[in-house]
Amino acid sequence: MNATGVLHLIGPFLSHPKLFIDEQYIDVNILAINPQPHMKVTPVIARFLLGIIFLVFGLNGFLHFIPASPPPSGTAGQFVGALLVSNYLVVVFLFQLISAVLLLINRYVPLALTLLAPIIANILLFHILMAPNGLALAIIVTLLWIATFLNVRSAFGGLLQPRVPAQGLR
Repeated sequence: MNATGVLHLIGPFLSHPKLFIDEQYIDVNILAINPQPHMKVTPVIARFLLGIIFLVFGLNGFLHFIPASPPPSGTAGQFVGALLVSNYLVVVFLFQLISAVLLLINRYVPLALTLLAPIIANILLFHILMAPNGLALAIIVTLLWIATFLNVRSAFGGLLQPRVPAQGLR
């Protein structure tokens, strides 16, 4: 059987987005020789890069494999010093690791994004207000977060309702 015959046999399976096996699914769009037009690559790449970045920096918080730069001076140094002394960063690094793993395995992505949003906001504000030398990476991470969020924004629909209808007591 030639390649055209094989594609003819497996073609119907490649046009469906999911193949169900034992109540779980395997995404077979990755196997398609000609990707479907509706397949979005940018959010997948953004999610993967965001997961890798926070996995590396989250692990670095515990394992210290990236050489530390000298502590910043002024207000930024005082802020970082307070975070280190209080062990606040242990919790931040733990949330980074949990979120990174969830992003990389593509499970509970809205939860991972919710956990990362305040961390990214603090990173961005820290670099805008106190240490502008790291602002480029903070902006890149923010853009990756936004690209990932836009792909799963429907999961946040309930959070963005201006009014919630009252429910009767049971």
